[in-house]
Amino acid sequence: MVEFIFHTIFWTLALYGLFEIIKNIIYIYTCTNLKSNGIYIVIAVKNQEDKIEGFLRSIIFKILYGKEEYLKNIIVADLHSEDKTKEIVKKLSDDYDVIKVTSWRECKEVIDNIDEV
Repeated sequence: MVEFIFHTIFWTLALYGLFEIIKNIIYIYTCTNLKSNGIYIVIAVKNQEDKIEGFLRSIIFKILYGKEEYLKNIIVADLHSEDKTKEIVKKLSDDYDVIKVTSWRECKEVIDNIDEV
């Protein structure tokens, strides 16, 4: 009986560790697919649906048309917006690879691990 309990605990912890590894691999691949050098812009937004698209498009224009070639990525951290800010930024991130959309907590994790990328 003790051996059964020990094996159950062992396999539960092993599966939990495996899920954590898979989750981290997916997270690193999707959220931290950043270029290794350059300047990153981190923008924290909340309830800015009327201004965010124009603001981001002005930065994207500078990046894409060579005026700001040292800018590599724009990381937009949503601070639990109650309007359509996150949807607008998500749509722009689908159109432009330089925009990454995260929550503030995920953004902090990306910043903490930027040296590992």
